[in-house]
Amino acid sequence: MLKEFQEFISKGNVMDLAVGVIIGGAFSTIVTSLVGDIIMPIVGAIFGGLDFNNYFIGLSSSVNATSLAEAKKQGAVFAYGSFVTVALNFLILAFIIFLMVKAVNNLRKRLEREKPAAPAAPPPADIALLTEIRDLLARR
Repeated sequence: MLKEFQEFISKGNVMDLAVGVIIGGAFSTIVTSLVGDIIMPIVGAIFGGLDFNNYFIGLSSSVNATSLAEAKKQGAVFAYGSFVTVALNFLILAFIIFLMVKAVNNLRKRLEREKPAAPAAPPPADIALLTEIRDLLARR
């Protein structure tokens, strides 16, 4: 079982996947910062100057806090601001990944067009012989 696991883990696809997951995690952190630290404060300023993450509706009468963290301590809340932030984060990440995949596909297409055509394979021996006979007869 250990040998089989070693064979599985040493395959190139598994290593590529591991690198992709690590880079994806780091990239996700960058996008989360972009959304949370740059985009959402601007959106929050447009919608009244509050932190957009703190937009919530208390689901019980005991919730009267002004911040989401405090409101969650007081009872159940419908935290739509956090959801909008995460959804925007996802959309930005999905769009960037789409652009990356599109760029790779364009690169592959360009490389396919630039690839030199394979030389024509020599005809089979019987066809070459028949062609030679035809050319000899044409010269007579």
